[in-house]
Amino acid sequence: MIVRWGLAKLPMVLGELGIQEPLLVASERWAGTNLGVRTVARWTEVPSDQVAAAAEHVGDGVLAVGGGSAIDLGKAISVEAGVPVVSVPTTYAGAEWTPFFGIRDPERRMRGGGVGAQLAGVVYEPELTLSLPRPETVGTALNALAHSAEALYVEGHNPTADEHALEGAKLIGEWLPRVVARPQDLGARRKLLEGAMHAGMALGGSMLALGHAMAQALGGRYGLPHGAMNALTLPPALRFNAGVAPDALRRFGEALGTDDPAARVEELARLGGFRELRDFGIPEDELPEVASATAQRPGAKANPRTVTAAEVETLLRSIY
Repeated sequence: MIVRWGLAKLPMVLGELGIQEPLLVASERWAGTNLGVRTVARWTEVPSDQVAAAAEHVGDGVLAVGGGSAIDLGKAISVEAGVPVVSVPTTYAGAEWTPFFGIRDPERRMRGGGVGAQLAGVVYEPELTLSLPRPETVGTALNALAHSAEALYVEGHNPTADEHALEGAKLIGEWLPRVVARPQDLGARRKLLEGAMHAGMALGGSMLALGHAMAQALGGRYGLPHGAMNALTLPPALRFNAGVAPDALRRFGEALGTDDPAARVEELARLGGFRELRDFGIPEDELPEVASATAQRPGAKANPRTVTAAEVETLLRSIY
């Protein structure tokens, strides 16, 4: 996959890939951004579950600009139309690094998903993250941090992905608090985006585990931000896996500069105001159903420690 830094490089990336008239997938907020390229059409309903309808307007590729929702939609269109996708991330979600995708309706509720996107290129532009509000900054950065953490112990983890995971964790742990303190610091934003990139590369080289499975079940059921859910679910997942993956957690903690990585993640989550599930209006009496759905997700099954629905419910209640 081609990776470049700076929006000015986008025309060259598309040229290298032979993409002349891509479909632009971006919310109204980003659809008017001067990208310096010609597009065949624009699809601005993001998120959207109208993948087939969007694919009818595709040219010779897809250009997805935005956060995880836009990029996931771009990947879904890539599969539907059989064309490559180039991503310009505006958050720290890391969706640009995996061929998997989730499909959400405009109310952000999960309506399906798949795999097989033709990942062709990524262009990073830190300036596009300057207007990202604090909750989205922290939430998507914690999603990236969860990529790093789980890549270290998930089934199929490997030395190359581990290297990216540790570099991503180190950068995110160091630069997220600085970005929160100085949101307009472009240099700090770039370092945080570099951390998210490494975390995404770790994700692309391994898989997801229990923390993400809980976050996906919660976000998909209630239409909640994926980053915020990861910020809350990662700490209990780390504690649950501590006994079976001590070396992975030790290395993750060292990257974060702590001997208690779960507690450090909780500190970082509080920078975005993320403390408890109840704050998001999740009904307590539905936690057993969420737990049952979590236990069936691929991430839960790839977790290094076997987990039951009852155990997931206990974890969810610990952060309720």
